[in-house]
Amino acid sequence: MTSLPDGLAVVVKRDCPTCELITPVLRALVGGSERLTVLTQDDPTFPEGVPGVLDDTSLERSWRLDIETVPTLIRLAGGRETARAVGWHRGEWAALTGIDGLGAGLPAERPGCGSKTVDPGMADELAIRFGAVSFKSRPVEIGGYEDDSEACFERGWSDGLPVVPPTPVRVYRMLQGTKRDPGEVLGAMPPDYAACTVEKVAVNAVMAGCKPEYMPVLLAAVEAALDDAFCLHGVIATTMFIGPIAIVNGPARRALGMNSGVNALGQGNRANNTIGRALQLAIRNIGGGRPGGVDRATLGNPGKVGMCFAEDEEGMSWEPLSVERGVAPGKSAVTLFAGYGVQGVVDQNSRTPESLSASFAACLRAVAHPKSFPGPDAFIVMSPEHQRLFRQAGWTKKRFKDEVHRLTQVPAETVMRGVDGCAVGVPEKLAGKIVRKFRPDGLNVVHAGGTAGLFSGILAGWAPGAEINSVPVTKEVRD
Repeated sequence: MTSLPDGLAVVVKRDCPTCELITPVLRALVGGSERLTVLTQDDPTFPEGVPGVLDDTSLERSWRLDIETVPTLIRLAGGRETARAVGWHRGEWAALTGIDGLGAGLPAERPGCGSKTVDPGMADELAIRFGAVSFKSRPVEIGGYEDDSEACFERGWSDGLPVVPPTPVRVYRMLQGTKRDPGEVLGAMPPDYAACTVEKVAVNAVMAGCKPEYMPVLLAAVEAALDDAFCLHGVIATTMFIGPIAIVNGPARRALGMNSGVNALGQGNRANNTIGRALQLAIRNIGGGRPGGVDRATLGNPGKVGMCFAEDEEGMSWEPLSVERGVAPGKSAVTLFAGYGVQGVVDQNSRTPESLSASFAACLRAVAHPKSFPGPDAFIVMSPEHQRLFRQAGWTKKRFKDEVHRLTQVPAETVMRGVDGCAVGVPEKLAGKIVRKFRPDGLNVVHAGGTAGLFSGILAGWAPGAEINSVPVTKEVRD
Protein backbone atom coordinates (compact mmCIF):
# COMPACT_ATOMS: atom_id res chain seq x y z
CA MET A 1 0.00 0.00 0.00
CA THR A 2 1.42 3.36 -1.02
CA SER A 3 1.49 6.11 1.60
CA LEU A 4 -0.85 9.04 1.43
CA PRO A 5 0.47 12.35 0.07
CA ASP A 6 1.18 15.20 2.45
CA GLY A 7 -1.68 17.61 3.01
CA LEU A 8 -5.15 16.82 4.27
CA ALA A 9 -6.91 13.45 4.33
CA VAL A 10 -10.51 12.75 5.28
CA VAL A 11 -11.99 9.30 5.92
CA VAL A 12 -15.76 9.01 5.30
CA LYS A 13 -18.52 6.52 4.55
CA ARG A 14 -21.86 7.02 2.83
CA ASP A 15 -24.07 5.62 5.57
CA CYS A 16 -22.78 8.20 8.05
CA PRO A 17 -25.18 11.22 8.30
CA THR A 18 -22.35 13.48 9.46
CA CYS A 19 -20.27 12.52 6.42
CA GLU A 20 -23.23 13.42 4.19
CA LEU A 21 -23.56 16.67 6.10
CA ILE A 22 -19.98 17.79 5.44
CA THR A 23 -19.96 17.05 1.72
CA PRO A 24 -20.05 20.81 0.94
CA VAL A 25 -17.01 21.27 3.19
CA LEU A 26 -15.09 18.62 1.27
CA ARG A 27 -15.95 20.25 -2.06
CA ALA A 28 -14.66 23.54 -0.66
CA LEU A 29 -11.41 21.96 0.52
CA VAL A 30 -10.81 20.37 -2.90
CA GLY A 31 -10.65 23.83 -4.37
CA GLY A 32 -8.23 25.10 -1.73
CA SER A 33 -4.47 25.51 -1.73
CA GLU A 34 -3.69 22.21 -0.01
CA ARG A 35 -4.00 18.78 -1.45
CA LEU A 36 -7.03 16.87 -0.11
CA THR A 37 -7.30 13.09 -0.18
CA VAL A 38 -10.71 11.59 0.55
CA LEU A 39 -10.98 7.92 1.47
CA THR A 40 -14.37 6.24 1.38
CA GLN A 41 -15.04 3.06 3.30
CA ASP A 42 -18.27 1.84 1.69
CA ASP A 43 -19.00 3.51 -1.64
CA PRO A 44 -16.33 4.67 -4.11
CA THR A 45 -18.86 7.11 -5.66
CA PHE A 46 -19.26 8.94 -2.39
CA PRO A 47 -19.10 11.87 -1.87
CA GLU A 48 -20.43 12.99 -5.21
CA GLY A 49 -18.72 15.98 -6.77
CA VAL A 50 -15.44 15.40 -4.96
CA PRO A 51 -12.69 14.31 -7.37
CA GLY A 52 -9.88 11.85 -6.58
CA VAL A 53 -11.73 9.79 -3.99
CA LEU A 54 -9.74 6.72 -2.94
CA ASP A 55 -11.61 3.45 -2.64
CA ASP A 56 -10.92 2.06 0.84
CA THR A 57 -13.64 -0.55 0.93
CA SER A 58 -10.88 -3.03 1.82
CA LEU A 59 -10.39 -0.86 4.94
CA GLU A 60 -6.63 -1.30 4.79
CA ARG A 61 -5.85 2.41 4.83
CA SER A 62 -8.44 3.09 7.52
CA TRP A 63 -7.03 0.26 9.64
CA ARG A 64 -3.46 1.47 9.22
CA LEU A 65 -4.55 5.03 10.08
CA ASP A 66 -6.28 3.65 13.21
CA ILE A 67 -9.61 5.25 12.30
CA GLU A 68 -12.34 4.66 14.89
CA THR A 69 -14.84 7.35 13.82
CA VAL A 70 -15.89 8.91 10.53
CA PRO A 71 -15.47 11.54 9.42
CA THR A 72 -11.89 11.90 10.61
CA LEU A 73 -9.74 14.72 9.26
CA ILE A 74 -5.97 14.19 9.35
CA ARG A 75 -3.05 16.48 8.52
CA LEU A 76 -0.04 14.70 7.01
CA ALA A 77 3.47 16.11 6.70
CA GLY A 78 6.60 14.24 5.71
CA GLY A 79 4.52 11.08 5.43
CA ARG A 80 3.48 11.29 9.07
CA GLU A 81 0.33 12.38 10.84
CA THR A 82 0.69 15.70 12.66
CA ALA A 83 -2.90 16.48 13.66
CA ARG A 84 -6.38 14.90 13.72
CA ALA A 85 -10.00 16.00 14.16
CA VAL A 86 -12.77 13.47 14.81
CA GLY A 87 -16.39 14.08 13.72
CA TRP A 88 -17.46 17.51 12.54
CA HIS A 89 -16.47 20.48 14.72
CA ARG A 90 -16.15 23.78 12.81
CA GLY A 91 -13.56 25.22 15.17
CA GLU A 92 -11.34 22.13 15.14
CA TRP A 93 -11.56 21.79 11.35
CA ALA A 94 -10.70 25.49 10.96
CA ALA A 95 -7.69 25.14 13.26
CA LEU A 96 -6.45 22.06 11.43
CA THR A 97 -6.99 23.39 7.88
CA GLY A 98 -6.22 27.07 8.59
CA ILE A 99 -9.47 28.03 6.83
CA ASP A 100 -12.07 30.05 8.69
CA GLY A 101 -15.75 29.85 7.90
CA LEU A 102 -15.84 26.22 6.76
CA GLY A 103 -19.38 24.88 6.50
CA ALA A 104 -20.96 28.23 7.24
CA GLY A 105 -24.46 26.90 6.69
CA LEU A 106 -23.95 23.78 8.78
CA PRO A 107 -24.40 23.15 12.49
CA ALA A 108 -21.31 24.05 14.49
CA GLU A 109 -20.67 20.46 15.39
CA ARG A 110 -21.96 16.94 14.93
CA PRO A 111 -20.55 13.67 16.27
CA GLY A 112 -19.41 11.15 13.72
CA CYS A 113 -20.29 7.47 13.30
CA GLY A 114 -18.30 4.38 14.05
CA SER A 115 -15.72 3.51 11.43
CA LYS A 116 -16.32 0.24 9.57
CA THR A 117 -12.99 -0.88 11.01
CA VAL A 118 -14.63 -1.12 14.42
CA ASP A 119 -17.73 -3.01 13.34
CA PRO A 120 -18.27 -6.06 15.59
CA GLY A 121 -15.53 -8.59 14.94
CA MET A 122 -13.95 -6.48 12.20
CA ALA A 123 -10.86 -5.42 14.19
CA ASP A 124 -9.76 -9.04 14.52
CA GLU A 125 -10.46 -9.73 10.86
CA LEU A 126 -8.36 -6.77 9.76
CA ALA A 127 -5.50 -7.60 12.14
CA ILE A 128 -5.31 -11.05 10.52
CA ARG A 129 -5.83 -9.77 6.96
CA PHE A 130 -3.14 -7.11 7.12
CA GLY A 131 -0.48 -9.07 8.95
CA ALA A 132 -0.57 -7.71 12.48
CA VAL A 133 -0.90 -11.28 13.76
CA SER A 134 1.18 -14.28 12.83
CA PHE A 135 0.90 -17.91 13.83
CA LYS A 136 3.47 -20.64 14.27
CA SER A 137 0.99 -23.45 13.67
CA ARG A 138 0.97 -24.95 10.20
CA PRO A 139 -1.89 -23.55 8.12
CA VAL A 140 -4.10 -26.11 6.40
CA GLU A 141 -5.89 -25.10 3.24
CA ILE A 142 -9.46 -26.32 2.85
CA GLY A 143 -10.67 -26.67 -0.71
CA GLY A 144 -13.43 -24.36 -1.82
CA TYR A 145 -15.69 -27.32 -2.51
CA GLU A 146 -15.19 -28.75 0.98
CA ASP A 147 -17.41 -28.22 3.99
CA ASP A 148 -15.20 -26.92 6.81
CA SER A 149 -16.71 -29.12 9.50
CA GLU A 150 -16.66 -32.23 7.32
CA ALA A 151 -13.03 -31.50 6.44
CA CYS A 152 -12.16 -31.63 10.16
CA PHE A 153 -13.73 -35.10 10.39
CA GLU A 154 -11.95 -36.33 7.30
CA ARG A 155 -8.56 -35.17 8.53
CA GLY A 156 -8.97 -36.94 11.87
CA TRP A 157 -9.13 -33.84 14.07
CA SER A 158 -12.48 -34.67 15.64
CA ASP A 159 -13.40 -36.76 18.67
CA GLY A 160 -16.42 -38.01 16.78
CA LEU A 161 -18.53 -34.90 17.28
CA PRO A 162 -18.60 -31.82 15.05
CA VAL A 163 -15.85 -29.33 15.83
CA VAL A 164 -15.64 -25.60 15.21
CA PRO A 165 -13.19 -25.00 12.33
CA PRO A 166 -10.15 -23.19 13.82
CA THR A 167 -9.90 -20.27 11.41
CA PRO A 168 -7.10 -17.73 12.03
CA VAL A 169 -9.59 -15.15 13.31
CA ARG A 170 -11.14 -17.59 15.77
CA VAL A 171 -7.73 -18.65 17.06
CA TYR A 172 -6.66 -15.02 17.39
CA ARG A 173 -9.79 -14.24 19.40
CA MET A 174 -9.23 -17.29 21.60
CA LEU A 175 -5.72 -16.08 22.37
CA GLN A 176 -7.20 -12.82 23.68
CA GLY A 177 -8.41 -14.85 26.66
CA THR A 178 -4.92 -15.19 28.09
CA LYS A 179 -2.00 -12.85 28.70
CA ARG A 180 0.45 -15.66 28.03
CA ASP A 181 2.71 -15.64 24.95
CA PRO A 182 1.18 -17.77 22.16
CA GLY A 183 4.62 -19.27 21.60
CA GLU A 184 5.10 -20.36 25.22
CA VAL A 185 5.82 -24.07 25.35
CA LEU A 186 3.87 -25.78 28.12
CA GLY A 187 5.67 -29.08 27.66
CA ALA A 188 5.99 -32.07 25.37
CA MET A 189 2.60 -33.70 24.78
CA PRO A 190 2.73 -37.52 24.64
CA PRO A 191 2.56 -39.92 22.96
CA ASP A 192 4.23 -38.04 20.08
CA TYR A 193 5.93 -35.61 22.49
CA ALA A 194 5.16 -32.67 20.25
CA ALA A 195 5.76 -29.21 21.69
CA CYS A 196 2.51 -28.05 23.24
CA THR A 197 2.27 -24.28 22.93
CA VAL A 198 -0.36 -21.84 24.14
CA GLU A 199 -1.26 -21.23 20.50
CA LYS A 200 -1.86 -24.91 19.79
CA VAL A 201 -4.01 -25.19 22.89
CA ALA A 202 -6.01 -22.21 21.59
CA VAL A 203 -6.55 -24.00 18.26
CA ASN A 204 -8.08 -26.96 20.08
CA ALA A 205 -10.07 -24.68 22.37
CA VAL A 206 -11.70 -23.21 19.27
CA MET A 207 -12.48 -26.68 17.95
CA ALA A 208 -14.04 -27.70 21.27
CA GLY A 209 -16.29 -24.63 21.38
CA CYS A 210 -14.60 -22.80 24.27
CA LYS A 211 -14.95 -19.09 24.93
CA PRO A 212 -11.70 -17.08 25.15
CA GLU A 213 -12.20 -16.53 28.88
CA TYR A 214 -11.92 -20.28 29.43
CA MET A 215 -8.27 -20.25 28.33
CA PRO A 216 -6.62 -19.74 31.77
CA VAL A 217 -8.49 -22.72 33.25
CA LEU A 218 -7.82 -24.85 30.17
CA LEU A 219 -4.12 -23.97 30.23
CA ALA A 220 -3.91 -25.00 33.89
CA ALA A 221 -5.56 -28.32 33.00
CA VAL A 222 -3.06 -28.86 30.17
CA GLU A 223 -0.16 -28.04 32.49
CA ALA A 224 -1.47 -30.58 34.97
CA ALA A 225 -1.72 -33.19 32.22
CA LEU A 226 1.89 -32.53 31.19
CA ASP A 227 3.19 -32.90 34.74
CA ASP A 228 5.22 -36.12 34.99
CA ALA A 229 3.23 -37.15 38.07
CA PHE A 230 0.06 -37.35 35.97
CA CYS A 231 1.77 -39.84 33.63
CA LEU A 232 -0.22 -38.78 30.58
CA HIS A 233 1.43 -41.32 28.28
CA GLY A 234 0.28 -44.14 30.52
CA VAL A 235 -3.18 -42.61 30.93
CA ILE A 236 -3.58 -42.59 27.16
CA ALA A 237 -2.06 -45.98 26.45
CA THR A 238 -3.60 -48.13 29.19
CA THR A 239 -6.36 -50.60 28.38
CA MET A 240 -8.26 -49.36 31.46
CA PHE A 241 -11.32 -47.10 31.33
CA ILE A 242 -9.62 -43.93 32.46
CA GLY A 243 -9.35 -40.43 31.05
CA PRO A 244 -8.50 -37.01 32.49
CA ILE A 245 -11.13 -35.54 34.83
CA ALA A 246 -10.68 -31.84 35.64
CA ILE A 247 -12.03 -30.36 38.89
CA VAL A 248 -12.06 -26.57 39.12
CA ASN A 249 -11.84 -24.56 42.35
CA GLY A 250 -11.76 -20.87 43.20
CA PRO A 251 -13.22 -17.67 41.72
CA ALA A 252 -12.85 -18.92 38.14
CA ARG A 253 -15.82 -21.25 38.70
CA ARG A 254 -18.21 -18.34 39.14
CA ALA A 255 -16.51 -16.10 36.60
CA LEU A 256 -17.00 -18.74 33.90
CA GLY A 257 -20.47 -19.77 35.07
CA MET A 258 -19.37 -23.34 35.71
CA ASN A 259 -21.79 -25.86 37.10
CA SER A 260 -21.15 -27.41 40.51
CA GLY A 261 -24.81 -28.08 41.25
CA VAL A 262 -27.60 -29.99 39.55
CA ASN A 263 -26.22 -32.45 36.99
CA ALA A 264 -22.67 -31.19 37.69
CA LEU A 265 -21.12 -34.26 36.05
CA GLY A 266 -23.51 -34.21 33.12
CA GLN A 267 -24.29 -32.17 30.06
CA GLY A 268 -25.67 -28.69 29.61
CA ASN A 269 -22.98 -26.27 30.79
CA ARG A 270 -20.70 -24.83 28.13
CA ALA A 271 -17.67 -24.21 30.35
CA ASN A 272 -17.82 -27.63 32.00
CA ASN A 273 -18.22 -29.48 28.75
CA THR A 274 -15.92 -27.58 26.43
CA ILE A 275 -12.94 -27.21 28.78
CA GLY A 276 -12.82 -30.95 29.31
CA ARG A 277 -13.32 -31.55 25.60
CA ALA A 278 -10.59 -29.09 24.62
CA LEU A 279 -8.10 -30.93 26.84
CA GLN A 280 -8.96 -34.21 25.13
CA LEU A 281 -8.73 -32.67 21.66
CA ALA A 282 -5.31 -31.22 22.56
CA ILE A 283 -4.16 -34.69 23.60
CA ARG A 284 -5.47 -36.04 20.31
CA ASN A 285 -4.33 -33.34 17.92
CA ILE A 286 -1.09 -32.16 19.55
CA GLY A 287 0.06 -35.34 21.24
CA GLY A 288 -1.38 -37.87 18.82
CA GLY A 289 -3.37 -39.81 21.43
CA ARG A 290 -6.02 -41.35 19.22
CA PRO A 291 -8.30 -44.33 19.95
CA GLY A 292 -7.04 -47.36 18.10
CA GLY A 293 -3.57 -45.82 17.92
CA VAL A 294 -1.75 -45.37 21.20
CA ASP A 295 -5.09 -45.20 23.01
CA ARG A 296 -5.81 -48.88 23.56
CA ALA A 297 -8.67 -48.62 26.08
CA THR A 298 -10.66 -51.86 26.10
CA LEU A 299 -13.95 -50.04 26.69
CA GLY A 300 -13.07 -46.45 27.55
CA ASN A 301 -15.84 -44.42 29.11
CA PRO A 302 -18.16 -41.62 27.89
CA GLY A 303 -16.21 -39.12 29.99
CA LYS A 304 -13.25 -39.50 27.65
CA VAL A 305 -14.95 -37.04 25.30
CA GLY A 306 -14.18 -34.57 28.06
CA MET A 307 -15.00 -34.35 31.75
CA CYS A 308 -14.73 -31.22 33.83
CA PHE A 309 -16.77 -29.85 36.71
CA ALA A 310 -16.53 -27.34 39.52
CA GLU A 311 -16.58 -27.92 43.26
CA ASP A 312 -19.47 -26.43 45.24
CA GLU A 313 -17.32 -24.58 47.75
CA GLU A 314 -20.07 -22.39 49.15
CA GLY A 315 -22.39 -25.23 50.09
CA MET A 316 -20.01 -27.32 52.21
CA SER A 317 -18.38 -27.10 55.59
CA TRP A 318 -15.06 -28.64 54.55
CA GLU A 319 -12.11 -26.87 52.95
CA PRO A 320 -12.05 -26.89 49.14
CA LEU A 321 -10.10 -29.58 47.33
CA SER A 322 -7.56 -27.04 46.02
CA VAL A 323 -6.83 -25.69 49.51
CA GLU A 324 -6.43 -29.21 50.84
CA ARG A 325 -3.89 -29.71 48.05
CA GLY A 326 -1.82 -26.64 48.90
CA VAL A 327 -3.35 -23.78 46.89
CA ALA A 328 -4.03 -20.58 48.83
CA PRO A 329 -7.69 -19.81 49.64
CA GLY A 330 -9.23 -17.46 47.09
CA LYS A 331 -6.99 -18.72 44.27
CA SER A 332 -8.37 -20.63 41.31
CA ALA A 333 -6.93 -24.03 40.51
CA VAL A 334 -7.50 -27.14 38.45
CA THR A 335 -6.99 -30.66 39.81
CA LEU A 336 -6.59 -33.35 37.19
CA PHE A 337 -7.39 -36.95 38.03
CA ALA A 338 -7.17 -40.03 35.82
CA GLY A 339 -10.55 -41.58 36.47
CA TYR A 340 -13.54 -43.19 34.86
CA GLY A 341 -17.30 -43.18 34.94
CA VAL A 342 -19.45 -42.49 37.96
CA GLN A 343 -20.35 -45.28 40.36
CA GLY A 344 -23.36 -44.28 42.40
CA VAL A 345 -23.59 -44.33 46.18
CA VAL A 346 -27.31 -44.48 46.88
CA ASP A 347 -28.01 -44.18 50.62
CA GLN A 348 -31.35 -42.60 51.48
CA ASN A 349 -31.62 -44.18 54.91
CA SER A 350 -28.55 -43.22 56.93
CA ARG A 351 -29.15 -40.55 59.56
CA THR A 352 -25.76 -40.66 61.28
CA PRO A 353 -22.27 -40.02 59.88
CA GLU A 354 -21.20 -43.45 61.14
CA SER A 355 -23.88 -45.19 59.05
CA LEU A 356 -23.18 -43.08 55.97
CA SER A 357 -19.43 -43.67 56.27
CA ALA A 358 -20.13 -47.39 56.33
CA SER A 359 -22.18 -47.01 53.13
CA PHE A 360 -19.36 -45.18 51.40
CA ALA A 361 -16.88 -47.82 52.57
CA ALA A 362 -19.05 -50.66 51.28
CA CYS A 363 -19.34 -49.02 47.85
CA LEU A 364 -15.65 -48.14 47.75
CA ARG A 365 -14.64 -51.70 48.46
CA ALA A 366 -16.20 -52.59 45.09
CA VAL A 367 -13.97 -50.17 43.16
CA ALA A 368 -12.24 -52.08 40.32
CA HIS A 369 -13.32 -55.36 41.96
CA PRO A 370 -14.58 -56.21 45.47
CA LYS A 371 -11.52 -58.37 45.94
CA SER A 372 -8.93 -55.96 44.49
CA PHE A 373 -6.69 -54.96 47.42
CA PRO A 374 -5.16 -52.48 47.03
CA GLY A 375 -7.57 -50.87 44.60
CA PRO A 376 -7.06 -47.80 42.46
CA ASP A 377 -7.21 -44.28 43.86
CA ALA A 378 -10.70 -42.80 43.95
CA PHE A 379 -12.58 -39.53 44.28
CA ILE A 380 -15.79 -39.33 46.26
CA VAL A 381 -18.14 -36.73 44.77
CA MET A 382 -20.23 -35.99 47.84
CA SER A 383 -23.65 -34.47 47.32
CA PRO A 384 -24.97 -31.59 49.49
CA GLU A 385 -27.51 -33.77 51.31
CA HIS A 386 -24.87 -36.32 52.26
CA GLN A 387 -22.37 -33.64 53.24
CA ARG A 388 -25.00 -31.97 55.43
CA LEU A 389 -25.07 -35.04 57.65
CA PHE A 390 -21.36 -34.71 58.41
CA ARG A 391 -21.62 -30.94 58.85
CA GLN A 392 -24.43 -31.24 61.38
CA ALA A 393 -22.44 -33.82 63.32
CA GLY A 394 -19.30 -31.66 63.29
CA TRP A 395 -17.18 -34.14 61.36
CA THR A 396 -14.08 -32.86 59.58
CA LYS A 397 -13.03 -34.11 56.17
CA LYS A 398 -10.02 -35.82 57.78
CA ARG A 399 -12.23 -37.67 60.25
CA PHE A 400 -14.44 -38.87 57.43
CA LYS A 401 -11.51 -40.07 55.34
CA ASP A 402 -9.88 -41.77 58.34
CA GLU A 403 -13.13 -43.58 59.07
CA VAL A 404 -13.53 -44.74 55.47
CA HIS A 405 -9.92 -45.91 55.35
CA ARG A 406 -10.54 -47.90 58.54
CA LEU A 407 -13.75 -49.41 57.22
CA THR A 408 -12.24 -50.43 53.89
CA GLN A 409 -9.51 -52.52 55.49
CA VAL A 410 -10.27 -56.21 55.69
CA PRO A 411 -8.54 -59.45 56.75
CA ALA A 412 -6.64 -60.86 53.79
CA GLU A 413 -8.39 -64.20 54.19
CA THR A 414 -11.72 -62.63 53.19
CA VAL A 415 -10.44 -61.43 49.82
CA MET A 416 -7.91 -64.14 49.03
CA ARG A 417 -7.69 -65.78 45.65
CA GLY A 418 -10.30 -68.52 45.37
CA VAL A 419 -12.49 -67.17 48.18
CA ASP A 420 -16.17 -67.09 47.18
CA GLY A 421 -15.24 -69.19 44.18
CA CYS A 422 -13.55 -66.25 42.49
CA ALA A 423 -9.95 -66.36 41.23
CA VAL A 424 -9.45 -62.66 41.82
CA GLY A 425 -7.90 -61.74 45.16
CA VAL A 426 -4.77 -61.23 47.21
CA PRO A 427 -2.07 -63.94 47.34
CA GLU A 428 -1.98 -66.52 50.10
CA LYS A 429 1.28 -65.10 51.44
CA LEU A 430 -0.78 -62.28 52.99
CA ALA A 431 -2.64 -64.69 55.27
CA GLY A 432 -3.00 -63.22 58.75
CA LYS A 433 -2.59 -59.65 57.46
CA ILE A 434 -5.02 -56.75 57.28
CA VAL A 435 -5.06 -55.37 53.73
CA ARG A 436 -5.92 -51.80 52.72
CA LYS A 437 -8.20 -50.87 49.86
CA PHE A 438 -6.62 -47.45 49.37
CA ARG A 439 -3.15 -46.07 49.85
CA PRO A 440 -3.03 -43.26 52.48
CA ASP A 441 -3.25 -40.47 49.83
CA GLY A 442 -5.45 -42.42 47.46
CA LEU A 443 -8.84 -41.24 48.65
CA ASN A 444 -10.10 -37.74 47.86
CA VAL A 445 -13.38 -35.95 48.47
CA VAL A 446 -14.97 -33.19 46.39
CA HIS A 447 -18.37 -31.58 46.95
CA ALA A 448 -20.84 -31.14 44.07
CA GLY A 449 -24.37 -31.88 42.97
CA GLY A 450 -27.96 -30.76 43.35
CA THR A 451 -29.42 -29.98 46.74
CA ALA A 452 -32.04 -32.73 46.49
CA GLY A 453 -31.05 -36.38 46.43
CA LEU A 454 -29.31 -38.56 48.99
CA PHE A 455 -26.92 -39.80 46.34
CA SER A 456 -23.20 -39.33 45.89
CA GLY A 457 -20.72 -40.67 43.37
CA ILE A 458 -17.38 -42.42 43.17
CA LEU A 459 -14.88 -41.74 40.40
CA ALA A 460 -12.51 -44.66 40.37
CA GLY A 461 -9.00 -44.23 39.07
CA TRP A 462 -6.39 -46.23 37.24
CA ALA A 463 -4.21 -47.91 39.83
CA PRO A 464 -2.72 -47.16 43.23
CA GLY A 465 -0.60 -44.05 42.76
CA ALA A 466 3.05 -44.79 42.25
CA GLU A 467 5.95 -43.63 40.10
CA ILE A 468 4.75 -45.64 37.13
CA ASN A 469 1.09 -44.70 37.55
CA SER A 470 -0.87 -41.49 37.68
CA VAL A 471 -1.57 -39.36 40.73
CA PRO A 472 -3.84 -36.29 40.91
CA VAL A 473 -2.05 -33.06 39.97
CA THR A 474 -3.20 -29.58 40.97
CA LYS A 475 -2.17 -26.43 39.10
CA GLU A 476 -3.04 -22.85 39.98
CA VAL A 477 -4.86 -20.89 37.27
CA ARG A 478 -2.84 -18.01 35.79
CA ASP A 479 -4.15 -15.30 33.49
